[in-house]
Amino acid sequence: MRATQAHIHLDNLRKNIEVIKGFVHNNAKICIPVKANAYGHGATRVAIAAIKSGADFLAVASIQEGIELREAGIVAPILSLSLPTPDEIPSIIVHSITPLVFDPEFIAQLAEAASKMHRTIPVHLKVDTGMGRIGCSYEEASKIAKLIASKKSLFLEGTCTHFAASDSLEESDIEYTKLQFSRFMQAVDSIKKEGINPGIVHCANSGAVLLYPEMHLDMVRPGIIVYGYFPDEGSENEQIRAYLEKKHKKTIELFPVMEVKTQVVTIKRVKKGASISYGRTWTAEEDTDIATLPVGYADGLLRRLSPGLNVLINGKLFPVVGRICMDQCMVNLGTNHNVKLWDSVTVFGPNKDGLSAADLALNAGTIPYEITCNVNKRVPRIFFE
Repeated sequence: MRATQAHIHLDNLRKNIEVIKGFVHNNAKICIPVKANAYGHGATRVAIAAIKSGADFLAVASIQEGIELREAGIVAPILSLSLPTPDEIPSIIVHSITPLVFDPEFIAQLAEAASKMHRTIPVHLKVDTGMGRIGCSYEEASKIAKLIASKKSLFLEGTCTHFAASDSLEESDIEYTKLQFSRFMQAVDSIKKEGINPGIVHCANSGAVLLYPEMHLDMVRPGIIVYGYFPDEGSENEQIRAYLEKKHKKTIELFPVMEVKTQVVTIKRVKKGASISYGRTWTAEEDTDIATLPVGYADGLLRRLSPGLNVLINGKLFPVVGRICMDQCMVNLGTNHNVKLWDSVTVFGPNKDGLSAADLALNAGTIPYEITCNVNKRVPRIFFE
């Protein structure tokens, strides 16, 4: 087994789902996104754990991701959040994957194919209320719903939208989220006025799950909070905690699910003035011990994390020095340490003495999603129940 591994703590996943259940009303369904290999955590095992923990739907970003879950024996409803291509239509039908629809031409193609295969396909109507991505305009929602209703081989199972800034406590973003919600409810009401059942009405992503209980509706789609992180970390994290306690009288603790571990493979003494790694960006100010770790940017450890990244060895943080390489990085141990060859190293994870993916994200100027999603498939996932 490779020295660099991603340990996936499914017990923490289950804890996070229980936390989410505590935020939503009892009648709301829960859709767990397992797209992008479950944000890097391993889609199949995460999907199985999520369903066992009470998830009603799974969500993927591509039809192929949905097929992989079906081939793994997962029978739960799978919602595809991205627009499929026309040549993926047979796979949608054969593998019982529920697509988001909004384009009249695609709806017609899907209905025709389903009719030829003597199948009735559930679909969710995607409404763009201000994200600027896929979806029909909220003014056109009833028109598209009527088109779906006219197709005997299609069934409008749900209607949804996606928020652009529901995780933000900036006043302008709060107003924008409320505007999006108002537009969405206008769209839903217009569908109902046509005598059409909009089905499962859903819009709440992680931010809305935490901050807008009135927007939970029939189903919620928590994303990054399932994996143990707030949508945006740093000061926003504490602001959200304070806001929840003040407005909703709720506290929240999330549990990171992924832990990236590696081992010390080399320790060498270098003299004062020696440079380390490409570009000679770091030079030893005194004689020191340098450890090499077999993890690099090809594993998902972003090159821009150096300098400034620390790793945890034997309960102590040590700095990564020099540029992170494709497959390796180097750590300054100093001369007063107890580190030995093959000692375990935590790059990030739930260990409170070390760093989390949120800490790495802050250092890199990004979000926790990118840190976990970037952990490459060549890093074996080890699952802990």
